Amino acid sequence: MLNKKVSIIVPIYNTEKYLERCIQSILHQTYNNLELILVNDGSSGNEDSIILKYKDLDPRIVYIKKEANCGLFLGRMSGLERANGEYISFVDSDDYIG
Repeated sequence: MLNKKVSIIVPIYNTEKYLERCIQSILHQTYNNLELILVNDGSSGNEDSIILKYKDLDPRIVYIKKEANCGLFLGRMSGLERANGEYISFVDSDDYIG
């Protein structure tokens, strides 16, 4: 891949319980040329403050906030519109990368 940028899109909806593990698992990968696009799709919990905490810590994070829930597909599309990577990956917000 020779250091090509990877955009990782995580649509988020009411997964506060799992979100930090998801974000940490992505940011701690050995491949560093990535952007993490977090799309908060109208969550009603504490997801916003979790996202902002990590955004302040890592400049690779892009935050998109939707006021109303649009659904998984439109959340992913919002991330795709903002993505700058040569490769795209999707991770569910209640999942993590080993």
